[in-house]
Order: sequence, then structure tokens, then C-alpha cells
Amino acid sequence: MSGQMFFITGTDTDVGKTIATAQLLRGFVSAGQSAAGMKPVAAGCEWRDGKLWNSDVAAHADASNVPVPAHLACPYLFEAPISPHLAARDAGQVLDLDLIVNAAKQLQTLADVVLVEGAGGWFAPLSEEASMADLARRLQAPVILVVGMRLGCLNHAMLSAGAILAAGLPLAGWIANQLDSEMPRYADNVQYLQTHLPAPLLAEIAHNPEAQYLALPSQTIAVLACEAGAKQTINNRRDNCRC
Repeated sequence: MSGQMFFITGTDTDVGKTIATAQLLRGFVSAGQSAAGMKPVAAGCEWRDGKLWNSDVAAHADASNVPVPAHLACPYLFEAPISPHLAARDAGQVLDLDLIVNAAKQLQTLADVVLVEGAGGWFAPLSEEASMADLARRLQAPVILVVGMRLGCLNHAMLSAGAILAAGLPLAGWIANQLDSEMPRYADNVQYLQTHLPAPLLAEIAHNPEAQYLALPSQTIAVLACEAGAKQTINNRRDNCRC
């Protein structure tokens, strides 16, 4: 068994990546698939029963239907709510991309779908040399971009999409997360991104305190299933090529 993987990134930190990931997980589960989430590194944890606990990792576990060993669900946890590369440095650790990639591949043997939620935005650093973008390239998974709908999101979304494509990775689609229920010209901003982003709008997540506990619609899951099928067809063609 080798499940399909998607990498979830955002236009910035606190734009709703975890909400989108949880809703995606529930959507895949509702579609009859086994689904698991992964947070490669979580900074901003608290101690519970002698162990570091993170709300994003807990949200993944609550939304998935696959029991995931803790060391695979989140290989690196840090207490300080700072950039992962700084949290690791302060803890005397180096974030090992090989370890993270191997954990993700192990998860693919446990679930039909694995969603890897990055920290921060596309270029959030993991070390002085590596970023989330480097991890995504190593994983070679289609990317889902979560756009936090607020003033400035158009520029952030266009820059992020351009960087994803420049990395040679497929942009499977984007999700509009309404951070502010009173955002001026929300619909116009969504329309602009629908016209200019080189990927489909997968879903809109309305501003809702309970959004994390909802599921994305079946249409969204169907679009991603098509993306996964197309990628598998391309891979099969490459595997069968004798040129």
C-alpha cells in the first residue's frame, strides 16, 4: 500500500492550514478512504502528562481515521512558539529532512491519503540552509495552497503559487479561508484569484469558530482524486517507458 500524498502550504502563518487540513481529512474519510495527517515540525507546544502536545497535531488525529504513531505524526515538537529553525537551534537539534521524508513514506503505507501540513508559508525555514519548499520538493507531492483571505492576500497568493510552480511541483488547487467574516470585498478578492491563480479553487471555508470540525464537500475530494489519478497515470507511463 502506498497512499497518495498532498503537501499543504499557506500564504503565511495563521491562515488556516490546520483548519483546511482537518476539513480535507474529514472529506476523504467521508468518501470512504483512510486518511492521516502529518505535521513535520510543530513549534508552540505545551506539556501534557509529561509529553509535548500540539493543537495542530491533535486536530489531525481527531479528523483522521488511521491511528498514527506519534513519531510519524510529528517527528519534531518544540515548546517555544517561534520559527522551527530557531526552536530547533535553541533545543540543540538539527531538523533532518531525511528523517521527515522517511516518516512521510511510512505513513503512506498506513493510509490511502496522507496530508502533510507545513509550518508557516512556502519559504518558512527549517534550518539556515533548508526551507519548507525544500521539504516539499523532497516529498514530490502535489501542493494545496491555503489562502488566508485578508488584505494583502492577492499578492501573497500569487507569489506563493509562482514559487510552487517554479519548484517544479504541481499545484493541485487552492482553498480560500475566510479569516474575517467582515472582510471588505471578499467575493471580489476570491474572483480575482479564481481568474489569476493557475489552479482550481477547491473550496471556500467560511468564517466559523467550529470550522475545524467540519468536512470539505465531496466535489473537493473528487477534484483531488482526479489529480491523484492523473499523477499516477503519468508515473505509470514513465515506469513503462522503454525509450
